[in-house]
Amino acid sequence: MRQPWRVAIIGGGITGLAAAVRLRDRAPAGTEITVYEQAGRLGGKLRTGELAGQAVEFGAESFLMRDPVGAESAAVALVRRLGLADAIVHPTVGQAALAVDGGLRPIPGGTLVGVPGDLDRVAAVAEPAADADRDGGRPLLGPDEDVAVGALVRDRLGDPVVDRLVDPMLGGVYAGRADDLSLVTTMPALARAARTAHTLVGAVRAAQAAAPRAPGAPVFGTLAGGLSTLVEAAATASGATIRRDSAVRELRRTATGWALTIGPTRDPELVEADAVLLAVPARPAARLLAGPAPEVATAVGGLDYASVALVTMALPEPELPELSGFLVPATEGLLIKASTFFTTKWRHLRRADGLALVRASVGRYGDETSLQLTDDDLVATVHRELSTVLGTPLPAPVASHVQRWGGALPQYTPGHLDRVAVARAALRAAHPTLALAGAGYDGVGIPVCVRSGETAAEEIITALGGSGS
Repeated sequence: MRQPWRVAIIGGGITGLAAAVRLRDRAPAGTEITVYEQAGRLGGKLRTGELAGQAVEFGAESFLMRDPVGAESAAVALVRRLGLADAIVHPTVGQAALAVDGGLRPIPGGTLVGVPGDLDRVAAVAEPAADADRDGGRPLLGPDEDVAVGALVRDRLGDPVVDRLVDPMLGGVYAGRADDLSLVTTMPALARAARTAHTLVGAVRAAQAAAPRAPGAPVFGTLAGGLSTLVEAAATASGATIRRDSAVRELRRTATGWALTIGPTRDPELVEADAVLLAVPARPAARLLAGPAPEVATAVGGLDYASVALVTMALPEPELPELSGFLVPATEGLLIKASTFFTTKWRHLRRADGLALVRASVGRYGDETSLQLTDDDLVATVHRELSTVLGTPLPAPVASHVQRWGGALPQYTPGHLDRVAVARAALRAAHPTLALAGAGYDGVGIPVCVRSGETAAEEIITALGGSGS
């Protein structure tokens, strides 16, 4: 194996950048790392913009502070590695609500992504089915079984719990429906507990007990300077060569490694690398895999995605409740599926002039016709629906921004993680210096993406080291 190694990372989102940092930290000195990003900017769904003279997130807003077993999340570890720990801030207001029956009701406590561990606490929002969650004398799930979240919860607790609690919670994260999404992928802690628990309420309690949280410990965090500071710091710390506006069109195996075809068809650039890490969504990854690993390409390319639009408005001194925001069940018939009151939720965003930043999310998987509206129509509709939900006319926005994220959120059907494991195993066997990472395979959220990129980087290091370096 030639030294130094040449590693190509395709995709400049947080997954690819976390992989680049890990390679810089763990690979031999002198390793050449190049990040290819087809867009003109890095960060993927992490994008800090500006509205009415203030920094605001146009993509992901925050990260989990803890991982599923209660340890520090991969996002927090990366923030510390990059010297940004002092910039971590937490929500000042954590209580959110559900928009149901024409009003706002606090989201009940004691749930796991809306699945209750105490039926009495959710009854005011969604009456559970009487005596449905009975102990049948066996675990809810078999050792290798995966089911749709909606199917399990409907069977054990009834339709209202799914439609009014679980579905809006999952919709806020995945823009998908509980009846389509994999339990193992979207709620891994609950899936693990369901392999031993005989009731769903018992499984929720067991999952919560397995990852206890200290009273008052923050669940979420963000960076005071905006999440784009994380992107910039990771790019710098990686020491990688960053190639923006560089679309990789083809990936080909060579006798010594990999050949990448970059740029327009009329004037292609050929680049060689010893290893390649694909940190792009499933469909572009499948196109690149079609040559060297067609079976893996077929498996990966089957993943579907939802598109969303984020509408942010700057409102002069509106009457807002003391909430971080609210979620909207699809049964309410509104265009918006969630809203966040940025300047209420985050103290560091509050302004002396009373200008409030409010963001709403539009677009559900399988029902995305709303995204065909113009930006002006989206803003007008969101403004009208927010006024209706809040029960008071909101002032006209002094500024607004519409961020459209096409194909942004993976839709994990049951069996997703098993399919990914099979695809990765086939890839390792045939091409150990080619790795997959990102939300399309391992789950959404900044910590998951960071961990996915770091794990793929470790696999690349092992593969290259095992080749005789």
